[in-house]
Amino acid sequence: VYADPAKRLELYFRPKDPYCHPVCANRFPTSTMLLRVRRRSKKKQQLEAEERIEPEVQFEMEILGIVTTVYKFQGMSDFQYLAMHSGPDGKQTSMYDKILMLKPEKEEFFNRDLPLYIPPPIFSRLDTPVDYFYRPDIQHREGYNNPQVSGENLIGLSRARRPHNAIFVNFDDEEIPTKPLDAAVQNWNKVCTNPVDKKVEEELRKLFEVRPVWSRNAVKANISVHPDKLKVLLPYLAYYMLTGPWRSLWVRFGYDPRKHPEAKIYQVLDFRIRCGMKYGYAATDMPVKAKRSTYNYSLPITVKKQGSHTVSVHDLKQGLGSAGTSGAKKPPSSRYKLKESIYIFREGALPPYRQMFYQLCDLNVESLQKIIHRNDGTESECTERDGWCLAKTSDDLRDSMSLMIKQTIRSTRPALFSNTTSSENGKEQLQYESGEDEDDEEEEEEEFKPSDGSENEMETEILDYV
Repeated sequence: VYADPAKRLELYFRPKDPYCHPVCANRFPTSTMLLRVRRRSKKKQQLEAEERIEPEVQFEMEILGIVTTVYKFQGMSDFQYLAMHSGPDGKQTSMYDKILMLKPEKEEFFNRDLPLYIPPPIFSRLDTPVDYFYRPDIQHREGYNNPQVSGENLIGLSRARRPHNAIFVNFDDEEIPTKPLDAAVQNWNKVCTNPVDKKVEEELRKLFEVRPVWSRNAVKANISVHPDKLKVLLPYLAYYMLTGPWRSLWVRFGYDPRKHPEAKIYQVLDFRIRCGMKYGYAATDMPVKAKRSTYNYSLPITVKKQGSHTVSVHDLKQGLGSAGTSGAKKPPSSRYKLKESIYIFREGALPPYRQMFYQLCDLNVESLQKIIHRNDGTESECTERDGWCLAKTSDDLRDSMSLMIKQTIRSTRPALFSNTTSSENGKEQLQYESGEDEDDEEEEEEEFKPSDGSENEMETEILDYV
């Protein structure tokens, strides 16, 4: 706890009880001294038995050091949930001996009939009292109707999500949209308030003319546009593919990649960096760290982190104009641009995240492009799994990319691969490991599922446009 400034010190009143809820102390800096005090008493000789003489007392003090950190318990103790059962007569019976497994038990221990005992999944997240400042009832204008609340999710957001009016298309849908929804047009016209926004719109139109299918990250790396404005602009110019080989990508209105074999270069590849003992390095040794971890999850025993800087309405109104960039370090032309590595794969460079969604045309390696174009001119059918490519093309690409990444890690951290004796033996070992069964590969890759905050995950993107 002392090594991590974000942690709070826990005190358990019943340390042996796993259902005991602790009280937490906050960490404070201080500059106090630690003293050692000795009290010495020396008795005088008694002259008379009846005479009572007070002993002579001396105090000795010694400064041992300076205390720089102190923990103070300022919060209130929370409810304590005991493993008890209330009988029909109101008598409480302890259930600890029935539900706690202190030693290996036989099957009978698990098959016993016991009263239902479900402890709460989490206790109060706050341990200090706060004042609630209730707002008065809002007086709406005449004709206002409250937003409809879905019966499936009554407990949800405090306000209705702002719709961005994107059109979602599945691989099995027969028709594709040729124009945006009227609401999407109105939304963009409402937000497009200055010449810079018009310029961004024209730049995005040109991108879709050159290439009819784009990922959101690829767009962010090619034009500089505020992320909140991009949410409104993309549904105005393209539709979103939910399933199939072009899932999580934006497609120009009127273009159906399922009818054009040349669209295979725009297909998506879900690539995840492999790790494990059979690959020569564990997850903790990877140069590409996980964006989120369960160890860093915000719990009641941790100090609340500072929130990110929110975007003001003034920023959205000004867009990329000079008025909104007076204190910005980057020029307006590249203020919101992302790096090319966010969507382009190159040999010798590590991806920025452990999971990436690449388009096949953005794999800038000659050997990978040869795998993609193996069936040029002979494409006969577009399947949901492989699109216009040959079967197992994605698996072959992942194997080759994993081999390249391992060689890159080998060059940066040779100590991880000290067992290899020569480069040729190492290459054979890499090829052998990249040819593991498909089942083992999927089992390893399941360790890296998308997190909520990554810049390159389609789950987060879908929520932005619902």
